[in-house]
Amino acid sequence: MMIPPRPNRGILGGPVARLVGAGLLAGLLGGCAVGPDYQAPKLQLPGSWGATKTSLIANGSEPDNRPPDLARWWERLNDKTLNGLVEAAVAGNLDVATAKARVRQARATRRQALAALAPVVTGNGAYTRSDNGSNVSAGSGDITVAGPFDSFQLGLDASWELDLFGENRRAAEAATYGLDASEETLRNTLLTLVGDVTTYYVEARGYQARIALARRTAASQRETASLTRTKLEAGSASAVDVSNAEGLAASTEADIPNLESSYQQTVNQLSILLGQPPSTLNDLMKRSAPIPSPRQPVPRGVPANVLLSRPDVRLAERQLAQSTAQIGQAEAARYPDISLVGDVSTSSTKLGDLAKSSSISWSFGPSLSVPIFNAGQLKAAVDYAQAYRDESFLAYRAAVLTALQDVENASVALHFERRRSRSLASSASSYRKATTLARTLYQSGSTSFLDVLDAERSLYSAEDSYLQSQVAITTDYILLNKALGGGWTGQVDTRTPEVNDEMGPRFVKGDWAKEFIVSNRQ
Repeated sequence: MMIPPRPNRGILGGPVARLVGAGLLAGLLGGCAVGPDYQAPKLQLPGSWGATKTSLIANGSEPDNRPPDLARWWERLNDKTLNGLVEAAVAGNLDVATAKARVRQARATRRQALAALAPVVTGNGAYTRSDNGSNVSAGSGDITVAGPFDSFQLGLDASWELDLFGENRRAAEAATYGLDASEETLRNTLLTLVGDVTTYYVEARGYQARIALARRTAASQRETASLTRTKLEAGSASAVDVSNAEGLAASTEADIPNLESSYQQTVNQLSILLGQPPSTLNDLMKRSAPIPSPRQPVPRGVPANVLLSRPDVRLAERQLAQSTAQIGQAEAARYPDISLVGDVSTSSTKLGDLAKSSSISWSFGPSLSVPIFNAGQLKAAVDYAQAYRDESFLAYRAAVLTALQDVENASVALHFERRRSRSLASSASSYRKATTLARTLYQSGSTSFLDVLDAERSLYSAEDSYLQSQVAITTDYILLNKALGGGWTGQVDTRTPEVNDEMGPRFVKGDWAKEFIVSNRQ
């Protein structure tokens, strides 16, 4: 922005004329603020996703370019326990509480910045009792000519910075963008939280399914080992067959402790995400449930949607806007500051006389502050702000590219994992038939025991891989919704403090979460 020329102060005659001139100048420059005005950058984005041919729609139809419906996307997994855990996590998670506190900080910072645009009025008062030492003696007695006296004083000081070049306005603008950024940080925290809760819950159900599979398989293999021992006693099997059968069952049983350990660690992490002690969810989660599975595809829309829906992208854009405003703030510091200051005071020897029989004094006039020499410090501050703005711009571009990459990767992963899962299901079905046939043939003496062992080992591996693939499909579904910007869309209270200075920390939200957990133990 071009700065208007400074007025020729020589043509302003006296103090009154100078004051009027300052007021006129303030009016002329009231809308002027140095530095660049922020405009959202226009980035070249692809018109469609690169993974079009490998869209999420498994039936091979054309990809759905409608804007994605991301509201409460986790409910499409049709798991009421999961839905309740998400609600409890939003209410009790400590990272969310921290992000809400930062929103309150940013809101207060903005109020401070806006207050700098308004006049400042300060009241003062004083009371003194003094004696000037004027008591004198006359003859045989003391004659009091003057004694201790009281003095009361009240005053009012006012000042108003005219902000001719917009330093305070740019600061308020930057603080506003900073508040926007803190709100986007909260949204991003909620997005991450919902995704983490859903992911850990799915993993926990996956571990439960794998533990149940390992136990069923081990029990079946123990039956095979018992049958083999019976055949050994009958002379139709060897001790090697018995040892192999028992070894295979023991190997399968050895997987169970590792799976149980992973399950418990996952449940512990879920409890922490709810802001609760690690063992809180043990009773709620001990009843097994199916692995949640998505039933419908996710419309991805077009790449430009990520600029509107991804909170991390919107956060980077708000930070870019804030850094742009800070350039003007630094630039304005290089120009003169003009303030209007005034004060009025009244004093008397009696408190009741302050408003009537008192001496009143007042003063009013402008003050000017002009930076003359600072060894380039202020110019360096501008250079720093400009370089920081460039860094913010690059961070914004990187956030956009990362968002596009996340969507592409999650889309491809989900598509190919579904293909893999279909192959694993077919594999498990074939090995199940092979195992049944091998056992039948072995019992009739038509095949060797090694065929039974290979069939049982292959069946267990195929079924376990299929369960892991089911977990991976839902995890990729979660990642895709996160990549598209799906998070919490409900109301979040950002105004209530977490700590009451009189009563200490609040535990209402944590208690609510615990009540939900207890109610679901039934």
